[in-house]
Formats: sequence, C-alpha cells, structure tokens
Amino acid sequence: MSSGKAIIFSAPSGAGKTTIVQHLLNRGLDLEFSISATTREPRKVELPGKDYFYFSVSEFLEKVEKDEFCEWEEVYADNYYGTLKSEIERIWSSGKHVIFDVDVKGGISLKKHFGEKALSIFVQPPSIESLKERLEKRETETTESIVRRIGKAEQELKQAFEFDFILVNDDLEEAFSTGEKVITEFLENEQ
Repeated sequence: MSSGKAIIFSAPSGAGKTTIVQHLLNRGLDLEFSISATTREPRKVELPGKDYFYFSVSEFLEKVEKDEFCEWEEVYADNYYGTLKSEIERIWSSGKHVIFDVDVKGGISLKKHFGEKALSIFVQPPSIESLKERLEKRETETTESIVRRIGKAEQELKQAFEFDFILVNDDLEEAFSTGEKVITEFLENEQ
C-alpha cells in the first residue's frame, strides 16, 4: 500500500463529528474523506459514492469473504458498515492523508489497523442531554431511534480513553480550532 497517514474521528451519534470533519476537509490540510460502505438505506440528502457506498447485505458479506475491508461491523441487525481497503489505497495514491468519520467501534478497529500511522480523535458531547437535543433537532430520527442511539452513546462514552485525543464539542468554533491544531501537529510529525 502507498504511504499516508490516517485521521480517525469517532463519536456517539449527534456529537458533531461530521460537522468537524467537513470543516477540516476545507482547511487545506491535504485530507480526503474516506467513504464508508453500508447496507442501510440512503437518507434523503445522501448520494451513493459521495456519502456512502451502498450495498445489499449479501454484497457486503461477499466483500467480507474476499477480505476487502480494513474493518467492518454489524452495528444493528443486518445493518453493516465498513472501510474498503480500495478506498484507502485510492486516497493515499493521490498523495493525500485519509480522514475517517466512523462510529466508536470502527474508530478503535481502524486505530488498531493503522497503528502509529493513525491519529484517533474522540468527539465528546458536553453531556448526554445535549446529545439528545442535537438528535431531536436533526428531525431525521424516530423516538425509538433516539432512545437506541442514546443508550449506545452512554456505552461509547466509556470507550473515549481508547483514543489518542478527546475533543470536547461544547463550542463548535473552539472544537474546529483544536481539531485543526492537533491534526496539523500529527501530520507535520515525521515518523
């Protein structure tokens, strides 16, 4: 594989990781977004090949059999997510560093996969209450979905220590600035 670095952003759903990642992609840091694969249906605003690579469960499991993923998991029943090795190779071959926006389990798996070539950042919401408010404001979640995501978030928050850096997102501008500083230092550090 070509040589590049990996920046991994993970967080409970609604903590703001996607907003932070989108900001960082526009900061001229030679980063390119790694598009994840999933078996879930696209949301109204999502585009195949831009937001996710969408596969049927059988297509996804066939790729697992062929060892085409750096990491993958079944997040909910028949709801798989994963990182295609071909996507990482494409980004590194273009001379850029890869940036991930993945769930907590995926982030831990990617850090193990990439080791010292990766910086893993856990985006932490100021509180569970603020997380619930953010999910409700999205208006894309059902009440059951929010309850499920909050339950999962409570477990994920206990795994923050497994990341290289914890970025508390209680002030978005400050989170942008801190994230940019931490990433710039990591990318400039020769290994």
